[in-house]
Amino acid sequence: MGNITKDSINGMMTTIQNLYLSDSIPWMIGYSGGKDSTAAVQLVWMAIEALPQEQRKKTVHIMNTDTLVESPVVARWVERSLDAMQEAAEERGLPFVSVRLTPDWNDTFWVNLIGRGYPFPRMKYRWCTDRLKVRPVNNFIRNKIAEHGEVILVLGTRKQESARRSRTMTNLEKKRVRELLSPNPTLANELVFSPLEVWSDDDVWVFLMQYKNPWGYSNMDLMTMYRGATADNECPLMVDRSLPSCGKSRFGCWVCTMVESDKSMEAMIANDEEKEWMLPLLEFRNEFGDLAGDRERRIFRRMRGNLQGHYGQLFHGPYKREVREHWLRRLLEIQRHINETGPDEFHDLALIRMEELRAIRRIWVCDKHEFTDALPRIYEDVTGRSFADPEWIASDHFAREEWDVLADVCARLYGDEELAFEMMYSLVDIESRAAGLGDRKGILEAMERVIGQTFYRNEEDATQYYAARMTRKKEMGAAYNEIFLDAVRAEGHMDIEDEE
Repeated sequence: MGNITKDSINGMMTTIQNLYLSDSIPWMIGYSGGKDSTAAVQLVWMAIEALPQEQRKKTVHIMNTDTLVESPVVARWVERSLDAMQEAAEERGLPFVSVRLTPDWNDTFWVNLIGRGYPFPRMKYRWCTDRLKVRPVNNFIRNKIAEHGEVILVLGTRKQESARRSRTMTNLEKKRVRELLSPNPTLANELVFSPLEVWSDDDVWVFLMQYKNPWGYSNMDLMTMYRGATADNECPLMVDRSLPSCGKSRFGCWVCTMVESDKSMEAMIANDEEKEWMLPLLEFRNEFGDLAGDRERRIFRRMRGNLQGHYGQLFHGPYKREVREHWLRRLLEIQRHINETGPDEFHDLALIRMEELRAIRRIWVCDKHEFTDALPRIYEDVTGRSFADPEWIASDHFAREEWDVLADVCARLYGDEELAFEMMYSLVDIESRAAGLGDRKGILEAMERVIGQTFYRNEEDATQYYAARMTRKKEMGAAYNEIFLDAVRAEGHMDIEDEE
């Protein structure tokens, strides 16, 4: 039976009840749909449901953060389980409220990757976690703190998950301001309660298998999902501790490039032919997450258009226009394919939402000056439907026809100038948007900025220019990029730094 017993579970339920009744501070439970968060929610649910009706006064928010790029199978599981929780809570008069949090439309994965052209996330440039997960939760919690002064966050974190997690939890224990409650190092007035902190993987599964899910969902189905996400399609619970446990499976974003390969999705597809419809997702993730060919897909200037060098070469910044357009088309084609040929329950699956498409359109046209306005055309080509954007105000002056003419002229007159077309369409768009007398303020500065970012013939010319500038700075005794100018380029060096 592992480390937990019926008595230890009853003891923890009593602890939860006493903590719940000790003050009026509202509770929030983090719920991902995985085994640990399910066990945490179930333990708290069982403890509070055992209290008399008149003592269930404090609201308990069950929070799920939907990154909008979660594994479709897990996302659908979470969506339905949250609905089941809400329905069961209302029927039984329980104080649970399920909340699904999503990132701001300008912060989503596709808006940053395809819209702004951010390089795909990696260890030295991990822009996704904060935008997709941390900000939505922190914003929600801050609002509750402002309303109540303090909150208690219940998490299913366990010390046995990893050595790093164990060190973090142990360090926070030393700072506890109340018994069982640790401070959150990033948010003031938030206390963290981890009822499963000493449980093992097997303890979690024993609990889930021995105690019926109180909101009517099947914990056996949850184990089946974990088993299907392991390479051997096995879940050797309590049989042999030397064998791998299905508790090691990790569900998360299907687009995640922080790992070399998505072993959970690969296993799901390999173990269940009914999940082969997810194979295009895996292939697309491997395509845009290919580090070997990533440098050539990106422009040789940073996100803001400036040059920055390292070990004798220029950093490459956001993805090129043609790459971004190609990925959008691929994503929409995969979405259409799944809707048409996938399981019935995923006929309405949205890999990218309309709000994200509208945000990407504004970035391309307004921020990047790509007045060809390619997004509606790509959308209509793939889906066969017109692109709905009721708040969009189209330009009266320049569109695709003018774009094509300008591209042809630049190709004929300045064929060896790689950035000539970008300079021209950016200047044309700036002038077009400043047609009114009241819009002329700052136009010269904007034009100078564009010219200063695009006057190079090509990357070789830009590298020579940057090297000459660093040399002049060195000769004048000013601060210069010593690593670029003096050091020998490190072979295999990663050329990513956080743009922020």
